[in-house]
Amino acid sequence: MNQPDKETKVQKKPKIESYDIAKSDETLHLAVDLAKFIKENRLYQNIQGKEYVNVEGWQYAGSRLGILPVVEHVVNISTDDEIKYQAKVNLLDMRSQLIVGAGFAICSNREQGKKYYQEFAIASMAQTRAIGKAYRNILAWVIRAAGYEPTPSEEMDYSGNEPAAKAKPAVPTEKKATMKSSTAEPVAEAAEKQEEQSGSVRYASAKQKEEIIRLLNNPTITRQEKTKMLLNINRFDEERAAQAIDKLKKVIEEREDGQSAAA
Repeated sequence: MNQPDKETKVQKKPKIESYDIAKSDETLHLAVDLAKFIKENRLYQNIQGKEYVNVEGWQYAGSRLGILPVVEHVVNISTDDEIKYQAKVNLLDMRSQLIVGAGFAICSNREQGKKYYQEFAIASMAQTRAIGKAYRNILAWVIRAAGYEPTPSEEMDYSGNEPAAKAKPAVPTEKKATMKSSTAEPVAEAAEKQEEQSGSVRYASAKQKEEIIRLLNNPTITRQEKTKMLLNINRFDEERAAQAIDKLKKVIEEREDGQSAAA
């Protein structure tokens, strides 16, 4: 009797493009990949002849190591005459589910070039700086190996490094203009404070980020799609993260069905 041959399907696990920070040879390979990625996407700032990586570049390095930032808090520490926020970010190792680093940062509208920033922008910059600082604490040597300065560009005050001009003697006829400008500034600042303030945002949870990364490692997802989402993953709130997960699942299902039909 001829028995029909049983087809045995061997399911190959999708290759996960990630590195292990505990293995020096892998992290050196990451440095090469990182240098290329940062240069191609211009994720750096040239400050006084040196190249400093933007926070998106640090996020990319962390995501390739399976280390993601989780915002612990953004605290309003403003006073009557200053808008000021403090942020703390923890780094979560997706493999071990352990906190492997942290970073604190502060942003104020008294900083150079931020006098008329709205409150939500000050809070957002504090968070951005905290993310960069957290990654810098554990990945500075990887960024250095990639050929860049080991400090996030957001920490550099490159707009106010010029020496202050010497004050000129006051001219009597200019007193009126000076008095007008001094009274106009508080009015402008008061107007800025009345702008719409950002409400409390519930950012995507670690489980949601882990699920997004797991789906992005599916072989049907292109490298370009993966990179684009990884660069924005830390801006997702819970709702946007849930939408991204649903969309990824739908895209993967459609593409896998298409491949099966073609076969």
